[in-house]
Amino acid sequence: MRVLILGGNTGFIGSHLSTKLKDPFQCDFVSMRNLSWATDNILADCMINLVGKAHDFTGKATESDFFFANFELAKKAFDLFISSQAKLFIHISSLAAIEEVESAKSLSENASYNSVSPYGRSKQAAEEWLLSQKLPTDKKLIILRPPMVHGAGDKGNLKQLFSIVSKGIPYPLVRFKNKRSFLSIDNFCFYIEQILLQNKKLSSGIYHLSDDETLSSNEIVKIMKQETGLKVPCFPLPKRIISFLSKLGDHTRAFPLNTWRLKKLTSNLVVSNKKIKVALAIERLPKTAKEGLRDTIRALKQQH
Repeated sequence: MRVLILGGNTGFIGSHLSTKLKDPFQCDFVSMRNLSWATDNILADCMINLVGKAHDFTGKATESDFFFANFELAKKAFDLFISSQAKLFIHISSLAAIEEVESAKSLSENASYNSVSPYGRSKQAAEEWLLSQKLPTDKKLIILRPPMVHGAGDKGNLKQLFSIVSKGIPYPLVRFKNKRSFLSIDNFCFYIEQILLQNKKLSSGIYHLSDDETLSSNEIVKIMKQETGLKVPCFPLPKRIISFLSKLGDHTRAFPLNTWRLKKLTSNLVVSNKKIKVALAIERLPKTAKEGLRDTIRALKQQH
């Protein structure tokens, strides 16, 4: 199968896919910034849209920045797919398109949209636009919604938490009890490989990806301490004090915690991966949630 991946192979997910998919498939990575490759005869069986903007820890990105990368370029990518010979278009969306903060129940693919940030709203807009397009009968659209994907090279919230733990800063969030779904990069690549190999089993539509197990923030910190060997003390501050301090972080980057990051670290957000696993007859993912987390922490430790 000839796979055309829109987005560079030097980014976090692209670099891992380029390694994992190079043997079973003929993969080419192309940029959406320079469309000189986009001739009238794009030779590919499948196109995967990895293009997008996610993390912004500088606070400088505007809403238009997110909508250009996550919405406008998604439309352009889909238009290229429609005019190509490719039969399968895989769009990498995000759980943030429907929920970013908290959900009391396991989220299925038919959950209502509840995005709140420019990132989430731009992902939602792309999904809604893609689903509104008329597909030729011989073409298929698969939209994938992963939660936080982590692994070597990740620059997301796990890296931020690791930087706090590795500095020996007392961990103050012990009183918060939560469950969150994550997705290790190895499991993400496994899902993509299986979709490519078994795409005839899938109908066009949305599919959630995640590890099989959830993790709590306390479990994550415990594993970080085990992998680093650091005796980081716990300092269980009352929740109301933590909430007050996080508001201070909204006004200065010198404080490592703000209200948004506090919600990300302490709220419940669980994803159901049942639909994709049943469709592809996946019984077990390559890594458990804890195994994938340990891989990520070891990679972060090497970088530190």
